[in-house]
Amino acid sequence: MAKRNALGRGLGALIDDAGQERTVTADAVNEIDINKIETNPFQPRSKFDEEALNELADSIRQLGIIQPITVRKVDDSKFQLITGERRYRAAEIAGLKKIPAYVRFADDQAMLEMALVENIQREDLDAIEIAISYQRLMEECKLTQESMSDRVGKKRSTISNYLRLLKLPAEIQLGIRDKQISMGHARALVNIEDPKTQLKIHYQIIDEGLSVRKTEELIRDINTPKKNNAKEKVRLPEEYQQLQKHLKDHFKTDIDFKRNNKGSGKIIIPFKSDEDLERIMGIIDKMK
Repeated sequence: MAKRNALGRGLGALIDDAGQERTVTADAVNEIDINKIETNPFQPRSKFDEEALNELADSIRQLGIIQPITVRKVDDSKFQLITGERRYRAAEIAGLKKIPAYVRFADDQAMLEMALVENIQREDLDAIEIAISYQRLMEECKLTQESMSDRVGKKRSTISNYLRLLKLPAEIQLGIRDKQISMGHARALVNIEDPKTQLKIHYQIIDEGLSVRKTEELIRDINTPKKNNAKEKVRLPEEYQQLQKHLKDHFKTDIDFKRNNKGSGKIIIPFKSDEDLERIMGIIDKMK
């Protein structure tokens, strides 16, 4: 059998006797018939950029697969993807017959955990896909936020911030996935309790092109309790109002004139500086 041209075979060109049938082993890089591989039902990524896949396929045609995919052996004639679905899909587009792969022997539970952890660490998932992956790790792999933090190498607070995104209305989650708003915008929106207000601000961000900082300021204003203006000041009798006006005109400054219903109160003459105080004291001295 003539030896195949190594150009375009990528990693396969570096594997001894890559063109020959080989025994599949767990530790070595194996070349596997691409038709014997099925996709991973536990894959957290639900969307793949078609343009990016085609670009990767062009690269594979010229350079081959540089980084092997990882699969598990289902039976003698079938393998299932654990990680590397983008490379697998691009290899199909490129027309590869075989693909380099690491083979692992894992049950569904272990496979799910490996797939989720691998994708969180290495794949370009959007924020919602990452949040869903974290949630699945917790629910299906029985992991706590603390143990998950160790597995994926992320701070617990980071994981918590992602999980909070799943509490947002579906329209906002879709906006995150479609890159209409950023992770920063979403984290700010989480601080609003009312879903209707969340949606209102969400669409305001899109329509007005609000920055994350502007969004944070807007939400801070919404969440800041407004001063209660319901309690009106005790209205001064007419003669006291006239006295307040007279003092204001005399001292050339606003006079804080307070009086309760029992008739007691106080007159406050404010001053803006030492010089202003001296001016007011001069007026009082003249009154003496």
